Amino acid sequence: MTPLEIALYPSLLVIGLAAGFGIRMWYAKNRLHSAEEKFKEVLAEAQKEAETKKKEILLEAKDNIFNERKQMEREFNERNNELQQLQRRMIQKEDSLDKKYEGLERKEKDFALQQQEFQKKSQELQKAYERHLRELEKVAQMTAEEAKQQLLNEMVDEAKRDSIKLIKQIEEDARDEADSKAREIIVASIERNAAEVTAEKTITTVQLPNDEMKGRIIGREGRNIRAFESIAGIDLIIDDTPEVVVISSFDPYRREIAKIALERLIVDGRIHPGRIEEIILKVEQEINQEIVELGKQACIDLKVTLPRDLYPYIGRLKYRTSYGQNIYFHSIEVANIAGMLAGEIGSNIDNAKIAGLLHDIGKSIKSNGDGSHALSGAEVVRKYGMDEGIVNAIASHHGEVEPKFVEASLIVAADAISASRPGARRESFEDYIKRLHTLESIATSIEGVDKAYAIQAGREIRIFVNSEQINDETSLMVARDIAKKIEGTMKYPGQIKVTVIRETRVVEYAR
Repeated sequence: MTPLEIALYPSLLVIGLAAGFGIRMWYAKNRLHSAEEKFKEVLAEAQKEAETKKKEILLEAKDNIFNERKQMEREFNERNNELQQLQRRMIQKEDSLDKKYEGLERKEKDFALQQQEFQKKSQELQKAYERHLRELEKVAQMTAEEAKQQLLNEMVDEAKRDSIKLIKQIEEDARDEADSKAREIIVASIERNAAEVTAEKTITTVQLPNDEMKGRIIGREGRNIRAFESIAGIDLIIDDTPEVVVISSFDPYRREIAKIALERLIVDGRIHPGRIEEIILKVEQEINQEIVELGKQACIDLKVTLPRDLYPYIGRLKYRTSYGQNIYFHSIEVANIAGMLAGEIGSNIDNAKIAGLLHDIGKSIKSNGDGSHALSGAEVVRKYGMDEGIVNAIASHHGEVEPKFVEASLIVAADAISASRPGARRESFEDYIKRLHTLESIATSIEGVDKAYAIQAGREIRIFVNSEQINDETSLMVARDIAKKIEGTMKYPGQIKVTVIRETRVVEYAR
């Protein structure tokens, strides 16, 4: 290649680039002009379309406004017509009321005239009656009040004489027949229902295979015995008595669980807190199942049907006592006696048995001490839909509620028979008399009390106060003071009813 050709290549390259750039600028300028023309066309078309749309919207809005206006005018006309109709009705009612008012005014005037006439005639009749009465008094030489009183007194005296004779005769006949019949029924019931009674205690002993077992029961630093007492809810007494430990608790239920659990732990040999808790919980489940079975068995033995939910309440009575008498067996005994009494007098035997079985069911309820077991038991039985006669018998068997059915009287009698027969309860006759004397002494120590009588085996105290010293308002305070003194100085089961009686007696002698 020659030097000249080499020198021309750059010049040709520059010329080519310049030509290409010029061509590119020309092409771009033409496209830009074309785009501007197209944009103007699109813009003009859009303006035309928007103007058309605007006109359509304006026309549609005018049509809507016209239609709405027509609708409002139509509604206005309808409302206006309704108002006009209402106005016409009001005018008609006003006219009708005006006519009625005028009629009432006429009737009122007529009534006033009739009333005046009636009063005039009444006055004339009264004057005639008084004249006639004066003439009769002149003839009889006695006023009307004196004659009326004399006749009334004669009739009352005659009725009293006849009623006293009749009442005495009825009382004598009823007393002779009732005493004889009651004696036969009660003796027969006691003889047919005699049963052995075991006095309950507050402690239970457990035999040990050897004295080394005492140390294992106590455990290292006493952890076993503490765990046992805490879980079982009892006191475990370990003393120098050979091969014996004592379980102490006022709750026979907790005592029985602790006894069975301790015997099983001794046989098992593994005595530690974990095993103690496991055994006690297992025994408690078994005892609860046994309680249900006891309730079921009692119903089977008495041949009565009760809701299954009542079985635990009945079975739990086996672990309740009153003066050493087991409440479960006492309730069965009362049920049998009540059934026999009901059979003798022709009453409902099943209701009497059920009421007897459930009469102390309130003692199996865990409560905070408010209310008596009779009222609590009645509420439980009512909840399960029992007959109202049974509910009333349970609530009234200690006199807190008025007995309304014959079953109530039967349960009171059967309960007294079961509780008072020899050997039934552990309280001695001397302790019983002492308790009643203490109760009466507390009542008579209050100023203004004349007499006090403990009744219903010490479950109620009736106080007679001096009506001149104690008024109705202070009677309430006397009852409260006596109740507080009894609570603070005596120990007794259940509750004691305090009744204050204030009466005024007027005596006159006919000489």
